[in-house]
Parts: sequence; structure tokens; C-alpha cells
Amino acid sequence: MSDNMNDGLDFLNDTLDFLNNSFGAGPASSDSGDGKPVSKNNKVLVVGAKESFLIRVIVKKIQDAGIPCEFAPWEVNDIYSRWKDTGLVTAYMDDGLRPGDDAVRFLTDKLAEEDKKLILVGEKNDVSIMEKNFPVDLIYQTFIRPIDNDKFIATVREFFDEARSGSFKKTILVVDDDPNYLNLVREWLRGKYKVAMANSGMQAIKWLGLNNADLILLDYEMPVTSGAMVLEMLRNDEETRNIPVIFLTGKNDKNSVIAVMQLKPDGYFLKTIERKELLDKLDEFFVLHRS
Repeated sequence: MSDNMNDGLDFLNDTLDFLNNSFGAGPASSDSGDGKPVSKNNKVLVVGAKESFLIRVIVKKIQDAGIPCEFAPWEVNDIYSRWKDTGLVTAYMDDGLRPGDDAVRFLTDKLAEEDKKLILVGEKNDVSIMEKNFPVDLIYQTFIRPIDNDKFIATVREFFDEARSGSFKKTILVVDDDPNYLNLVREWLRGKYKVAMANSGMQAIKWLGLNNADLILLDYEMPVTSGAMVLEMLRNDEETRNIPVIFLTGKNDKNSVIAVMQLKPDGYFLKTIERKELLDKLDEFFVLHRS
């Protein structure tokens, strides 16, 4: 089969993927080989000032529901040592005892970096104070004591159902006229993000008319509708003007970089970037731009 025919088939596959994403079909995700998603983050970590009787009751209820669960004191080292496989944190405030600033900062950073969530449990005043200490997008639910155990367990189950479906993954739209590069970036990102693809600026605009994105990775050098033109259209549309845009460029000379940055994107990546560096930079970007 000729190289041109291979390129044509690759382009067709990418276009079909784009159309699937446009009509609501999610991106492919990692699986176990039988079509079922694999997730190691299936544990609830209950954190509190001390392992009180009420906390032991909650931990037991969660374990009886078939969900791995353990307790950790508010200390950063204790939380870190028990963090493995944690998908959901329950912060339990007993008798007005709330976490210190170090624990709050640690939890905020870990939850944001790993796209995990938090449930707050306590008296109304304690919950209100802690709601101000954590970014709103990290808080999955709040419970005012005394809590309804059945409702709490149902909420925990609901969280893991949503997590398995990919509901909490951020969506990245990758726009590039090179189908091979699109496929490469998708493979790099698909394990951690929902990935949509568009092979032209106008396809990207059309996709955004039907879908939302948390970030756009936009090729700067595209034919017909360039990255600069796409960015201008996005910024002139009320629905898309606040979506962060990072340019992808193959040029790293001084004049090219200056030309890119004069458009005031949210950043730029060279196309020579390696997988690990790209993932690390995206992690850093979302931490810095969390709600």
C-alpha cells in the first residue's frame, strides 16, 4: 500500500474520530482488554483530627459497601503515606477540629494534580469555613452532621460511578492539520484527559459550537485558517473567549516565538516536546488555573 494511501486512511480515521466526538461520543480510554475501564483510584481516605468512634463507624460503613477505605490523621506525612489508590477524600471535622494550613495546602495540591475530589463532613460552621479554604471545583459534596449514613454511602458510590465514566476528566481539544501528530498527542493524553481532535480551524470552531473544552492545543501554522485566525475568532465569541489556548509550533527561533506570544495565548509548546514534559506542563497549567 502506498504512503499516500496510508496517509489518506489515517486522515479518514481521524475525521471519523472527530465526528464521533462532535456528537457526544467520548474518546477512547485505557481498558483491561475486555472493554471495562481500569481504575486503581478506588479507595476512600477519611481524614480527621483523630480516629474517633464516629469516624470508625464511617470507615466501617464504607468498607461494608465493598469500597476500600482507611483513616489518616490530619498530618501531611500520615496522609501522604496512605495516599496510594485514593480516589476520594472525606474530610471529617469532629468537635470543631479542622485541618491546619499545611494539610489543606497538601490536599489541595494533590487533589488538583490528580483530578480527585473531596467530601466535607462536619458541623455547619466548620463546613462553611472549609468550603472557603478549598477550591470549589475540588469539593464533590458536603454533609452537615449528623449525617444520613445511607445517603453518604450512596454519594460515595455515585462518585466512583462518575469517576469510572470519565466525568471528572478535563477535556482538551487538539487542533492540527497533521493527522499523524494528532494521533500521537491523543495517545499521549488519552489516559488522563478526554481528548477531542480537529484537523482544521473551522472544524474546531464547529466542534466548540456543540461541546465544551477546558483547554485548546492549537497548531499555530495551519493552512487556510491559521492558528492566529482561530484564536481571534475564539476571543470574539462570548461562548469561547475564556477557554485557555496554548499554541503548538514547530518553530523556536526568536522572531517566531515573539510573533506567537504577541497574540497573548495562554502559552506555547514546541512540537518537539516529549510526552512526559507535555504531561508535566499540562498538570502544572491546570494546577495554576484551577477555580
